[in-house]
Amino acid sequence: MNPYNAPLADMQFLLERVFNAPDTWASLPAIAEAVDIDTALAILDEAGKISRELIHPINRSGDEEGVTHEKGKVITPTGFKAVYKEYAEGGWVGLCGDPEFGGMGMPKMLGVLVDEMAYSASNAFTLYGSLTAGAALCIHAHGSEEIKNTYLPHLYSGEWAGAMGMTEPQSGSDLRTIRTKAEPQNDGSYQISGSKIFITGGEHDLTDNIIHLVLAKLPDSKGISLFLVPKVALDNSGHLAEGNGVTVGSIEHKMGLKASSTCVMNFDNATGYLIGEPDRGLVCMFTMMNYERLAIGIQGLGTSQAAYQMASEYAKERLQGVAAGTKPGPQSDPIIVHGDVRRMLLTIKTMTEAGRALSMYTGQQLDFAKYGEGDIQAKAQQYVGLLTPVAKAFLSDRGLEAAIMGQQVFGGHGYIRETGIEQLVRDTRIAQIYEGTNGIQAIDFLGRKVTGDNVAALKRFVDEHKANMELMAHVSSSYKHKVIALFDALLASALQVNENKLTHPALVNACAVDFLDAFGFILYGYFWLAMANAADDHPDQQFKAQKQHLMQFYFDKLIAKADYHLSQVNAGDSAIMDIPEVLF
Repeated sequence: MNPYNAPLADMQFLLERVFNAPDTWASLPAIAEAVDIDTALAILDEAGKISRELIHPINRSGDEEGVTHEKGKVITPTGFKAVYKEYAEGGWVGLCGDPEFGGMGMPKMLGVLVDEMAYSASNAFTLYGSLTAGAALCIHAHGSEEIKNTYLPHLYSGEWAGAMGMTEPQSGSDLRTIRTKAEPQNDGSYQISGSKIFITGGEHDLTDNIIHLVLAKLPDSKGISLFLVPKVALDNSGHLAEGNGVTVGSIEHKMGLKASSTCVMNFDNATGYLIGEPDRGLVCMFTMMNYERLAIGIQGLGTSQAAYQMASEYAKERLQGVAAGTKPGPQSDPIIVHGDVRRMLLTIKTMTEAGRALSMYTGQQLDFAKYGEGDIQAKAQQYVGLLTPVAKAFLSDRGLEAAIMGQQVFGGHGYIRETGIEQLVRDTRIAQIYEGTNGIQAIDFLGRKVTGDNVAALKRFVDEHKANMELMAHVSSSYKHKVIALFDALLASALQVNENKLTHPALVNACAVDFLDAFGFILYGYFWLAMANAADDHPDQQFKAQKQHLMQFYFDKLIAKADYHLSQVNAGDSAIMDIPEVLF
């Protein structure tokens, strides 16, 4: 199996030429002194080395060995504990964390690139740090000063880990039916009792403590509250003291991500502390959930990049058949000469590079929303609302498609374990399911983010990006007109859904996935115009030519999918909802 090599040249290109990171960071006083382009490139270079030399070597062995559950303890695969220690000591868990509590304070636009590398190297390993960073973000946003001072430094350092306890056997996406209880105590704490399932990183041996964020119900309350529940309680000095009634019941036996512990967690009168206001737990938890949704989209993106590297290298080495129009010689040609193989590789690469642009753009908007002021901040918050479900769903859907296409390039060798590509298929399949299935993401996108404000945010977004295209002087006007026309058609479809959703209550649910996919393919067209335009004066002529060819491939072969998905939205819901249940 070939080693992973981070696409640093493409990442630098996006930072410097497409999204103008230096000016973005300079415009935000809170981070202007913390990062410049030289610092960012140094961080990317080091992250690339760590992903290649530290994380990727334990990916395959971790999958083969998996986690084990012995006598109430979960043991990670050989090498994971040592690698995690080195990873945490390097500051990578707290890369974007608040420096006041020991984080590095780096912008999210840079953080998404580091996340992509780590996910490319090992989906399973990277989840541990991702959950910790998400928990820290939630605590930072909603925790008391005492809680922040007590827990954040240990989380940002990677000394302690984080986990999110939401799902119960009877309560998956619909959290109204959770049964976990929280009983108030005289000292202001709460006793948490209940069971949670599907808890990523709920128990493991990488850290001495795991900080659980647990949804539970207060007595006689119909609402849901959020509680911080440490695995190991702390003494009055803030040091680890004793167990806290938090135990692992079992580990889940999964299709993939076998080196990532997914646990049934039991809370038996465990001491917990309220995060945020009573009965406002979902609002607080969604701070973490939205972080994880972007992270899981990047999981799909990282898988796409890994699949491309593996498949393209194999296609250059594997000898089978001869190029079309040539006579067979003494030796077969590498399969890279075949049109269908090239189609798959170009599709993976084109979608992956546009996906990286989507993740970076979302990260940039998160930075503006966090550090900006006035209208810049308000607009960014609108855009983050639009982009988060799209980033999660569209990137993870395309990630599985890329892994499967990569596996197809390998042919029969892609179905056996030795080549490693089949692990990508298994590992990334869950990304479409957890943190809210992609169907739920699409319903949130169309039902809340697009039509929830009568299409105002989407119109603002479309108008801005249409105006940006008018300034792109180095790309085909026909391609620009195609994207502009598609944006207009998208808006028209959104307005049609908004007008009809009350008389057709199932309309949003029935056509949401098609609407999100249409938006994704249109937005990728925009990003390809932006990338090709920015590459026009690139000093590396081969790099410039590659971007031009990939843009042409996208417009010739892939953007037509946006028309198809819009046609499905415009067809309405009758073909789906008018079928009697008895016929299913």
